[in-house]
Amino acid sequence: MRQRTLPIIKSKETALRLEVKKCKDEADELDRKLEQQIAGYESMYALWGEFDQSLVALKDVELDVKKIAGVRVPILKNIRLDVKPFGLFSAPKWYFDGINLLQGLAKTAVEREFVVAKLGLLDHARRKTTQKVNLFEKVQIPGFQEAIRKIKRFMEDEENLSKSSQKILKSLQEKRKKADEAKAAEKQGKEGAA
Repeated sequence: MRQRTLPIIKSKETALRLEVKKCKDEADELDRKLEQQIAGYESMYALWGEFDQSLVALKDVELDVKKIAGVRVPILKNIRLDVKPFGLFSAPKWYFDGINLLQGLAKTAVEREFVVAKLGLLDHARRKTTQKVNLFEKVQIPGFQEAIRKIKRFMEDEENLSKSSQKILKSLQEKRKKADEAKAAEKQGKEGAA
């Protein structure tokens, strides 16, 4: 049974390994994007003291669950941000840019957190699957094969002993038969002489 399931588990491990690599690449890309957005934030650092940061807030994150190689992982469907109204004439002109920058930062940060969570789940499942593959390949299957070899040897020995004992029994029976025949012939010879 383990030999039949081993290829399936190996293909699951391969699929998980590819997904983990894809996830790591995606996380690295989101890290770079976040760093670029933070660099844009730092270029306007002096102005951020005046900015009302409560204007942009995370309202809702829509999730879905997807199975990847048998592992349930959260998938980010949508991020909703709440932008509070502000006075268009009383606020500085760069507030629009600030709001757009904060929205981008918030979305990228949330996306990154979900990718990291997904990466953690997939990597954990990959490690467990790799352990199972190694257990099957290096411990259980060779152990079962060795046990089967020992059983076959035992059964062959039993069969050989059975055949040997049958041969010995047959040769003993033949010797007895010849001895009985010789006695019967001797007895007939004595009766015929008398």
